[in-house]
This record gives sequence, C-alpha cells and structure tokens, in this order.
Amino acid sequence: MRTPRGREGERGGVFAVVAVHVLPRASREEVAGFSGEAVRIRLTAPPVENRANEALQRFLAGALDIPRRSLGIVAGGLGRRKLVRVEGLTREECLRRLGLTPPRDRE
Repeated sequence: MRTPRGREGERGGVFAVVAVHVLPRASREEVAGFSGEAVRIRLTAPPVENRANEALQRFLAGALDIPRRSLGIVAGGLGRRKLVRVEGLTREECLRRLGLTPPRDRE
C-alpha cells in the first residue's frame, strides 16, 4: 500500500498520512519496525471498545511530540491496518521521530 508523503492541508498546513499496523495486547508499547510500508506498533491495549485506537493515538502523540488533536485515524478503525493523518509533520519527519528510516521505494 503506497501512502502519500507530506502534503499541504486545506488550511495551508502540512500533514502526513502514515500507514500503521497495530499489534494489540503486547507486553509493552513500542515501535517495532515496518510491516511492508506500514509502521508496526505494539500496544498493550486490547482491540475492544475502541481502546486500541485510543491507545494508538495517545502513543503516537507522545512519540511524535505533538498534541493528540493533531492525529486522526482516517481509515481502518476496526482493523489492525490503519491510516493515520498527522497534522504539522511530513511522513519523513514522523518516521524520524519514531526512530525509523523510511523504506526505499520499490521499482
């Protein structure tokens, strides 16, 4: 799945859309590398009653050092694969703050 790089938002601000693969009920919360082009994130929350989505937003806000209101799940709210919109950062900046190197584009 190809994800958009950083873009200009409707109000002129930069945003990124980052593909995420969530692993719920993990023993600890952490960034666990890549699953294809998606960022793999382990969360301790169970995948019930929206708890994993809330934990994902809380984790990403802390890891990216941005306010929680700057994040939004735009696709995949009920699955493990999600698209997360991040206001104010490019995709490359998001990956850098998560301690990852962007994967090379496949030809």
